[in-house]
Amino acid sequence: MLDDTLLDDPAALQRADRDRSLLALAGAGARVRTALREADAAGLDRLSPDGRPRAVLVAGHGSALTAGEILAALAGSASLVVPLPPTEASAPRADRSGARPAFTAGLGWQLPGWVGPLDLLVISSADGGETGLIGLAEQAYARGCSLVVTAPPGSPLAGAALQVRALPLPYVTAAQPDEDRPVVAAEPDLPAEDPAALWSHLTPLIALAQKIGLTQLPYDALPAVADLLDATAVRCRPDAAAYTNPAKGLAARLAGTVPLLWAEGPIAGAAATRFAAQLAERAGRPALAGALPQVLTAHRGMFTGQLGAGADPDDFFRDRVDEPDPLHLQVLLLRHAPGTADQENDGPAEVPEDDDRPRSFGAGRAHRLAAAHDVRLTEYASTRPEQLHALADLVALTDFAAVYLGLAAAQS
Repeated sequence: MLDDTLLDDPAALQRADRDRSLLALAGAGARVRTALREADAAGLDRLSPDGRPRAVLVAGHGSALTAGEILAALAGSASLVVPLPPTEASAPRADRSGARPAFTAGLGWQLPGWVGPLDLLVISSADGGETGLIGLAEQAYARGCSLVVTAPPGSPLAGAALQVRALPLPYVTAAQPDEDRPVVAAEPDLPAEDPAALWSHLTPLIALAQKIGLTQLPYDALPAVADLLDATAVRCRPDAAAYTNPAKGLAARLAGTVPLLWAEGPIAGAAATRFAAQLAERAGRPALAGALPQVLTAHRGMFTGQLGAGADPDDFFRDRVDEPDPLHLQVLLLRHAPGTADQENDGPAEVPEDDDRPRSFGAGRAHRLAAAHDVRLTEYASTRPEQLHALADLVALTDFAAVYLGLAAAQS
């Protein structure tokens, strides 16, 4: 069982946060500004596209693919955006030092057969050493695709981008204090991903989408995202008490549960999928994500099984001192509900159970299903009018919550 008092001990949280996850998330807003500035300096602001591409493919792994899924949600049905995951893996070659290469260095990608000169391929990598992405860039060049590559300057992928006449954009890394030392991972070839890497992938991708007319976002959408991330970092800072820190409060709610992350709409759906990945990566907790209304039928069996039971079917009077705390379901419903709040927009707000504002049929049915099986349902809604800003709200909150849950569980 999670000791909630650990969340209110900033010194203990700092000791447990060996890879500086909280610091990385606190600097996400600055990373958005830096990525936007460096993308413009690399030539993105001088780009003069000849119309919109037929399709945009976003290739990478980890947060790079999440960025592609977010762009697909923002573009909607008006444009075709296809995230392109790796399709194969081979043993990567060791470098001259004999160090064990990262597993991702041996991943492979393949362009769909229909891709051609009318399409745009965006490759994004935090490492820049994946030979599979270099090969993918060569495939796209041979087919006449337009190419944009986001990679660390000086990396093999950045060098390959110049050879295939791609637009190279720099990948912005986190600024860490000089005294920090890298943490040795339990699996050296499978290191943990920087929790704020998403914003280094997403910022140049969104800026490019605005330039080619893929989205209808306002011109100042990304600077506003940076401000929102800064505001969330202040609200969710380690020295903020749990009763005023929404991320700590959410982490405490999820402790000892199997989270079902339900979402209404594509924006909330992208945030729920991201949260499930971060819970696995940062807190070591499994979670199931899905979108309303189809998730109601997909997860229905969870409510009738042992996890959804509201009462203990065994002997009520038996001694439970030496028994582990039982796991129960916890439904977290994420929504984008623009214009439905009367209070100031200071981030996603937990919707009270007795809220009398109208809900969609799917959200109302979700509440009734949880209540019928004595399963706790917590709802968070962002009321910001812009989709990108609502997504930033939801992702920033849940990223902090996943890190806090992992740090507190490690101390427990």
